[in-house]
Amino acid sequence: QVQLVESGGGSVKSGGSLRLSCTASISIYSTPAMAWYRQAPGKERELVASITNGGNTNYADSVKGRFTISRHNAESTVYLQMDSLKPEDTAVYYCRAIGFPSWGQGTQVTVSS
Repeated sequence: QVQLVESGGGSVKSGGSLRLSCTASISIYSTPAMAWYRQAPGKERELVASITNGGNTNYADSVKGRFTISRHNAESTVYLQMDSLKPEDTAVYYCRAIGFPSWGQGTQVTVSS
């Protein structure tokens, strides 16, 4: 029902920054919240950050203070600004519209020591 396209991943050194983008095929007002997840090799997919239509944000403890989630409603786009990256942030990052079953293809983030 919704198509999601993630972009902005890449390879950086520890302490570097990346900005991820997720564009949805629907108005993001159609969902109560948008979120970013990540999945590292051999691990389960985990919630990284979320943002509601009211602008409330939540972050995993592991990224709090380093990552910032935001949204641009007119462009149906959600962003994830990642600063002070650590090797343990290495994973494929996925966007999700809460309440919809679809996932995008993900974007790879690799952080070297």
